[in-house]
Amino acid sequence: MAAPGHRGSPVAVLTVAAILLVSLCLRPAAAQQGEDKGGEEETQRQQRYNFRFVRHARDAPLVSHFNYIVVGGGTAGCPLAATLSEHSRVLLLERGGYPYGNRNVSSEYHFADALADTSPRSPAQRFVSEDGVVNARARVLGGGSCLNAGFYTRASGEYVRAAGWDARLVNASYRWVEKELVSRPDVPKWQCALREGLLQAGVTPDNGYTFDHVPGTKIGGTIFDSTGRRHTAADFLRAANPRRLTVFLHATVSQILFRHREGSAKPVAYGVVFTDPMGVQHRVYLRGGGKSEVILAAGTLGSPQLLMLSGVGPRGQLEKHGIRAVMDHPMVGQGVADNPMNSVFVPSPVPVTLSLVQIVGVTRFGSFIEGVSGSQFGIPLHARGVRRRSHTFGMFSPMTGQLGTLPPSERTPDAMRRAADAMRGLDRRAFRGGFILEKILGPLSTGHIELRSTDPRANPAVTFNYFKDPKDVERCVRGIETIERVVRSRAFSRFTYANATAMDAAFDRAKLANFLNLLPRHPRDTRPLQQYCRDTVMTIWHYHGGCHVGPVVDQDYRVIGVEGLRVVDSSTFKYSPGTNPQATVMMLGR
Repeated sequence: MAAPGHRGSPVAVLTVAAILLVSLCLRPAAAQQGEDKGGEEETQRQQRYNFRFVRHARDAPLVSHFNYIVVGGGTAGCPLAATLSEHSRVLLLERGGYPYGNRNVSSEYHFADALADTSPRSPAQRFVSEDGVVNARARVLGGGSCLNAGFYTRASGEYVRAAGWDARLVNASYRWVEKELVSRPDVPKWQCALREGLLQAGVTPDNGYTFDHVPGTKIGGTIFDSTGRRHTAADFLRAANPRRLTVFLHATVSQILFRHREGSAKPVAYGVVFTDPMGVQHRVYLRGGGKSEVILAAGTLGSPQLLMLSGVGPRGQLEKHGIRAVMDHPMVGQGVADNPMNSVFVPSPVPVTLSLVQIVGVTRFGSFIEGVSGSQFGIPLHARGVRRRSHTFGMFSPMTGQLGTLPPSERTPDAMRRAADAMRGLDRRAFRGGFILEKILGPLSTGHIELRSTDPRANPAVTFNYFKDPKDVERCVRGIETIERVVRSRAFSRFTYANATAMDAAFDRAKLANFLNLLPRHPRDTRPLQQYCRDTVMTIWHYHGGCHVGPVVDQDYRVIGVEGLRVVDSSTFKYSPGTNPQATVMMLGR
């Protein structure tokens, strides 16, 4: 209601309109202040999440017994363990460490630093697929939710029906996840321009703010709160029964134990072996009869890898590594896929606020358009009292293993170092702007996982076969064409240079084009878009498959051919759900 004497006045109307515009398109000051609160807030946060049931693996007994053993404290494993603990004694084993107190996990400002950290204690373990694309897998309590860009969106109704899930249970589980973790993002002007540009480019209708996966352009949820602090799947452990749940960190599971039960021809899982950082082996056994289970939630790489290390997999591959076959399961490790992602950097003549994924354009031809922006691209870290030396150049840069200007076969560690060193010498103005990316639906192209060794800490060999199916290439081409229309749109004009001359006057465009794929494309880049898609392919970390429902696990996620063993994670997906999978992985765990 207007103040007395001012109802309907032009000043009042303009004031209200300005307030609404600011609330939609500007990030509140709290987001900028969040990083500056420093150690005191982080200490309080650690105390809040100081779960007394979480312990280091070196403190574990040599032998213990539980009703359920969950292997992998990640995006699915944490909500799964919390849920099971309501009625049973549960052990959750995580090979990584605690997420709290690590600013590379908790702070939006340091998002790319976790991916750039290749140390043995990093929450991100880097791997390179046989295709040559650099990638990462989580190694931390909370899993991929500690590393991703935070975007939250559900799977489509069609996806839920195709999976054979109970829609009411699915929706109840999504709501449980959303109540615990999800916020509405404060959308800055760059993201507003992307949203309007997508609509002007024909990615309609405008679906507003929604978790639903439907065609058109929308604002999605985020697991970053209004201060830029990340909430992860580890937070679900607050809902656990602390008397029934035990969590061991830095616990690397090397084997699932099987035996033959009298009266059953199938091998039965009855425990696991894990090793602590000191090299001491610990054994955990199931108790409670036939309802007790080992549940793998170790992710797309970890779950098929552990099955094979335990003797469940293709017999020929097991014998190659001297592993006795418990169950010849030729489809374990097959059907692995990574949604190919192609991104372009759009330099801006004006400063751009930091933002991770908030807007998505869901096209009707099988491509999803998203964007990330801001000062992180070339400007040092935001830590108060720390000497500003570190440059990560954002999520799609050589420091995070992404160098899309070279074909995958040429992205060597030396090439990454040279690119990062050269980028440090460029003018800061070259890094104002943001990345617009397209990720394709599916994908239809698939590959496989094979063991490299019997070391459970080592990455397996992964082949994704990006763009093997021509339909994937066509979806990429149409996605890039849509991005070009967005960049040329009236709505996005404030954040693009008027012409090449203006861009060249601001910074050395030719040098920047050696490290980042630019839009507008450099005149020398005359490749057809089909080849451009293949040459510039990168990951968006949405890989999945290897333990598909049907060939490897049944509709209840029990491993076919054995008893007492399930797989509940992204390795069971044939296609990636929605535009970003974390919501559905959390829901599945619940």
